Amino acid sequence: MSEERPTSDAAQEATDEVRASDVDADAWATATAEDLAAEKARRRAQYGAPPGSAAEELRKLVDAVADKLSGMQSPLLGAVAGGAAQQMVNQVVQQAKAAVEPVMERNPDVFDHLAAAGTELLAAYRSAVEAQERRWTSRDTDPRDEGTGPGEHIDLD
Repeated sequence: MSEERPTSDAAQEATDEVRASDVDADAWATATAEDLAAEKARRRAQYGAPPGSAAEELRKLVDAVADKLSGMQSPLLGAVAGGAAQQMVNQVVQQAKAAVEPVMERNPDVFDHLAAAGTELLAAYRSAVEAQERRWTSRDTDPRDEGTGPGEHIDLD
């Protein structure tokens, strides 16, 4: 019987350790979540609301451009032609919005993918330019060596 007791004490201690680690993990998760929420609130207060999806941002851009174009007055066309020109601009803006809105609503993920692809293309271009700049700047530019070396072939095609 004395052997069973240490086993049950060991089992009880193991159970207590598991409970303590669960409590510690829960406390850690809770504290981390609270810190993250506080940091998000601080950033929102400092920088404003984070940008939405690419589709939402495109919708905001289309609305802003439409509002700007609709509110523009055309001093070059005069008072008589200005009204007709303004009406034509408003019609074009409304047609553009009518064409873009359904596409954005049906395929919001496409715009996120296009935005990511644009970011990747920009990073690739930047990398290529930086590599070329390194090659240009790493050449030896000894002033005593002016004009004595072989010329560089430049392909004009």
